[in-house]
Amino acid sequence: MVIKILGSGCSKCAKLTENTKEAVANLGVDAEIIKVEDFKEIMKYGVMATPALVVDEKLMFYGKVMKTQEIMNLLK
Repeated sequence: MVIKILGSGCSKCAKLTENTKEAVANLGVDAEIIKVEDFKEIMKYGVMATPALVVDEKLMFYGKVMKTQEIMNLLK
């Protein structure tokens, strides 16, 4: 599984990265977490508000920081 965190590197993006790492650890799944800060790359996903989460090239959500449990529910 490849998980991408889209965002500029702001505090919200950092919190989403932290929550995502925690969710992956709690589920025990094998996942690569990649931070994408290049706006040209982010725009390819049609994201207008960050942070955003992409799992295996599928945009899961954008514009807010999801809690660890919410991310776990998405990854199951």
